Amino acid sequence: MMEIAVLSAAFAMGAAIPDRYACANFSPPLEWGEVPPNTQSIAILCDDPDAPAGDWVHWVLFNLAPETRSLPENAARNAKLPGGAVQGLNDYGRGGYDGPCPPPGRAHHYHFKVFALDARLALDSSARKQDLLRAMKGHILAQGALIGTYARRKP
Repeated sequence: MMEIAVLSAAFAMGAAIPDRYACANFSPPLEWGEVPPNTQSIAILCDDPDAPAGDWVHWVLFNLAPETRSLPENAARNAKLPGGAVQGLNDYGRGGYDGPCPPPGRAHHYHFKVFALDARLALDSSARKQDLLRAMKGHILAQGALIGTYARRKP
């Protein structure tokens, strides 16, 4: 499977995510490399596998146009985005990006995953991570991830 390079002007792989993109809920700027020529859509997931209750989902986004190579900082929270892209529900029960805001203490790891798919997905804004994973099964042409860390200071 082809690997997609995923980068952000806000933080490097393995580095701390700036406060601006954490509890304030501004999504970081993201960019990614080339995808296979038969890509029909792009999906993005952001989750925290270190959450106390287990994997915590911060962002579900799918059906981005295949020529899309970036998202600006503070991407729209609207359920529907230009070109038919859709934001599903995160684990806060909201559409759009909700940033890292773990309990004070140790750093958590946040995985910003980008998937190139050979299909557009028949999901709507009520889709959650598990719905997206099921719909993507057998359709992933390439993928990549950017991992950042975030720790809230103790008061």
